[in-house]
Amino acid sequence: QVQLVESGGGLVQPGGSLRLSCAASGSSFRLYAMGWYRQAPGKERELVAAITSGGNTNYADSMKGRFTIYRDIGKNTVYLQMNRLKPEDTAVYYCKAKFNNNDYWGQGTQVTVSS
Repeated sequence: QVQLVESGGGLVQPGGSLRLSCAASGSSFRLYAMGWYRQAPGKERELVAAITSGGNTNYADSMKGRFTIYRDIGKNTVYLQMNRLKPEDTAVYYCKAKFNNNDYWGQGTQVTVSS
């Protein structure tokens, strides 16, 4: 069982930045594939960014160049640095871990981009 705790969400003005954190339990964090997803009201959950156990990253097209996913293995934490935020980035952001063919989700953190 992997437990995930997200933090770092909040209210930010358009053009601003936020960094989300996701702390994972367990001693095998380096073997987890991690991802950030988001879900806006009335919309399906979508992939934002992902990082494999080997450290390879991929991003949804609309996030490329603005968002960066990275991890600190020593802290069992994955981060999502979000820059140049837009109102359409408003959503609940979820962290996901994939390990031993199981998916684990965090509780989500709200990001609101508004002036």
